[in-house]
Amino acid sequence: MDRTTGNSTAAPLNTYHDAVAWINNLIPFGIRPGLSRIELLLSKLGNPHQHLKFIHVAGTNGKGSTCAFLTSALRQSGYDVGTFTSPYITKFTNRFQYNGEDIPEETLLMLARRLHPLVEEVAETELGSPTMFEVATALAILYYAEVCYPDVVVWETGLGGRLDVTNVVTPIISVITNIGMDHTDILGDTISQIATEKAGIIKPGVPVVSLVEQPEAIQVIREVAEKQKSTLYLAGDQFTYEQVQVNKDGQKLHFNGPFRELDVELTLQGKHQCANAAGALMTLEVLRQYMAFYMEEEDLQKGFRLASWAGRFEKVPGEPLLILDGAHNPEGAEMLAQSIKDLYPERKLILMMGMLENKHHKLYFEHILPLVDTLILTEPDFRRKMDAAQLKNMVEELRPSYAKPNLDIIVEPSWKQALSLLKLRTEAEDLGVVSGTLYLIADVRAALLHQTDSEKGW
Repeated sequence: MDRTTGNSTAAPLNTYHDAVAWINNLIPFGIRPGLSRIELLLSKLGNPHQHLKFIHVAGTNGKGSTCAFLTSALRQSGYDVGTFTSPYITKFTNRFQYNGEDIPEETLLMLARRLHPLVEEVAETELGSPTMFEVATALAILYYAEVCYPDVVVWETGLGGRLDVTNVVTPIISVITNIGMDHTDILGDTISQIATEKAGIIKPGVPVVSLVEQPEAIQVIREVAEKQKSTLYLAGDQFTYEQVQVNKDGQKLHFNGPFRELDVELTLQGKHQCANAAGALMTLEVLRQYMAFYMEEEDLQKGFRLASWAGRFEKVPGEPLLILDGAHNPEGAEMLAQSIKDLYPERKLILMMGMLENKHHKLYFEHILPLVDTLILTEPDFRRKMDAAQLKNMVEELRPSYAKPNLDIIVEPSWKQALSLLKLRTEAEDLGVVSGTLYLIADVRAALLHQTDSEKGW
């Protein structure tokens, strides 16, 4: 597409790969907060989003896992469920799921062909071209509203909330998992500012479930919920939860809500997953109690037990013991460190990591460095990657205060070579972990699981 005139320079969309290439070619238009382009695009389609029931999920960490719990439990209870998430781990079609299955390639092509001329029309207005994420969001809405008709759509925000493209919908319930320091260049650099952006998904009269903990974030969410006349279900107030059992196969959560108490087993590891599961449970309890959703307790139990989410403390089959975890911000690193201490306290830790450019990596290292024996710094195959040598400078600065005395640091920009080193360095009694940006996790996971159709991206 010509940026100045808005005229198409793309070839016709003949194949699935043409369609994905066209959508990804909109990436240079960047992240442009605001709803005007998506509203115009959807109005040209007859506002199909108005016919769907959404569960809107925002938060700094835990969005994907929360969506996985909600999807699994609802499906187990007999509902047809659409799930829209990002970024994807394996393939572009991962974003658009119906009952746990990716959108078929030919369906994506059909919908992209339908959107293509309308995107061009919007690009010719003063609003400029829709972004990649805006087109993906419109495609998801078209898929759910006009192709597969789910009973409910689990709808993950892209970034923030208030001005995020996904906020074009009015959900039946909103969920805010937590607030942390991420995307501060766009969302603000205080907890209150970030909380204000996330609280932007709270709609008039629509109930909201939240697990936020910081007093200033709680205050923001309370005020917005009150202003919108939305009932707030806040962890620690309207519901509580605790991890009552943990082992290498999973954990058990005790949930105490306003309507009943439940014990639920989780296969997903890490104490933070208890929080995500509790938020999902509270969400389902509100749907059950007030919106006539029918869910048997044993179906809920099974749904939570079966829920899985790629790249979140995910154990790779085989030897040596390797775990993939997309922790890429300070809060994620803290959760990862806690999970390692809880489950593998006696093992030497060989950590491979790569990041995108961002200013909070020092805080990330402060959480994880005290546990690391060998650190392999690498670079994701992505345009905004952080130079591995820069990461090393950061670590050297922190080494005296945070690192083990004999910390071994290896800089290997090629992630493939770094992965070979990780496997080589991780002995049978050690723990190997790959962490950092999901762009790195996506490539490593595809390599380890021998997935040939990996595309990975935003």
